[in-house]
Order: sequence, then C-alpha cells, then structure tokens
Amino acid sequence: MIEKLFSNPNYAMSKTMLDVAAARHTALASNIANVETPGYHRVDVSKSFLQQLQQQFKTGEPTTATDASKPMIETDSTATGARADGNNVQLDNELLQMGSNGLQYETLTNFVSNSLIQLKTAITGNIT
Repeated sequence: MIEKLFSNPNYAMSKTMLDVAAARHTALASNIANVETPGYHRVDVSKSFLQQLQQQFKTGEPTTATDASKPMIETDSTATGARADGNNVQLDNELLQMGSNGLQYETLTNFVSNSLIQLKTAITGNIT
C-alpha cells in the first residue's frame, strides 16, 4: 500500500520538481549575489535535464532518483545582454524568476505534504 503511494507517478514527479525548484533557487541566488562581478555568466538548471523531465512527463514515464537524474546547474548559454564588464545577469529578471520559483516550490510542497497527510489519515484513521 505505502509503496504504491511513493511510486505513484504524480508523487514521484512532484518530488523531482521540488529538487528542480531547490536547484533553481540556488542558481538564482548565485546570479543575484554575483550581479556586480565582472565576467560572471548567468547560471540556471540544465536545459537538457529540463527537456528530459518534460519528455518523461509527456510520456508518463516514472522518474528515478539516480545521480544522472538530479538537476544540474550550468552556465546559461541562452542568456543575453552582456554588459561591458562581461556580466550578463539582469537583476530585475532574476528577482522576478526567484518569486515565480518560490511560488512553484510552495505549490509542490503543499501537494507532497497533502499526500503524506492522506497517508497518515489512512493509517491512523484520525482526521486532524
């Protein structure tokens, strides 16, 4: 019974997306911290990882928690707007994305938390 909950594709995808949101928050925080660092290049979660995750979501494949499937942070090759000092971080864009990422993380946390509350209710029979 419990194995079915934790192997549920929606639950597994939510956990993976929480990992992505946490990694993205780290990347965005790094970008903000280095907004004045000459030559610093914006970083973000690996585009290839996100494409792989999107494909798994479309096909309904379960996600696996291996090191190969962990979100990696890499230099964002699509970032534009490099200044004269070589830095391509745009503070307003980073702050906007950090707010959006925070909302996504909160939503995913609520989903996973509610799944665990349902499991607790099923086990104990108490609705609290």
